[in-house]
Amino acid sequence: MQVLITGASSGFGLETARLFARRGHKVIGAARRADKLLDLKRELGEAFEPLELDLRDRKAVASAFEAIDLDAIDALINNAGLALGLDKAHEADFDDWEAMIETNALGLAFVTRLALPRFVANNRGHIINIGSIAGVYPYAGGNVYGATKAFVRQFSLNLRADLAGTAVRVSLVEPGLCGDTEFSQTRFKGDLKKAAAVYENVEFITPSDIAETIYWIAMLPKHINVNAIELMPVAQSFAGLSVSRTASKTIA
Repeated sequence: MQVLITGASSGFGLETARLFARRGHKVIGAARRADKLLDLKRELGEAFEPLELDLRDRKAVASAFEAIDLDAIDALINNAGLALGLDKAHEADFDDWEAMIETNALGLAFVTRLALPRFVANNRGHIINIGSIAGVYPYAGGNVYGATKAFVRQFSLNLRADLAGTAVRVSLVEPGLCGDTEFSQTRFKGDLKKAAAVYENVEFITPSDIAETIYWIAMLPKHINVNAIELMPVAQSFAGLSVSRTASKTIA
């Protein structure tokens, strides 16, 4: 099997690239940071092909895809994404919103659109999109990040509808609280103290857990499609509904 993974330089993408390569599969790993990709190339050897790519640069993405033999790709794993800030909507930085929309929604959609025609023409292939429980359960400060992941969810399900009658599969993986990644460091713009507090005293999901889930989905018999799978650590559950109370009034 040959897979193309976006966001392969860290977190879920890094562990997924390692897992596929170590189990005998060919991996094309795309990411912005060429140095991280070269480190992974040195680690994984011939099983790994680095591809420097910024999903926000549409011309560069299109050019890169022209050089890829899409007929040889068995699975596209749309993993690249980020969260920026945890401010309430009226206090948020619009540049952060734009970066999340361009990467999490537009970038994912564009890469998918480039790969789909070949998948359909060959009547084979698997698109595995990485969403988030933030696309299902709203929380304060999640605003645009949650909205982009809700897009990933609906896009994935609607792709399934469009691809009915073909053998092309589409799956969605929605992780909950996952540590040992750069996610919170990025969200809090390098504030390590804030990032660490998110995972303090919690037995969280790890990138290896998500990589194993992706691998399991990809290895299922070709007549099985996992539409969506949601994962949380046992320590996490659904947030309670927020109730705002006013100061009590004295009754005469």
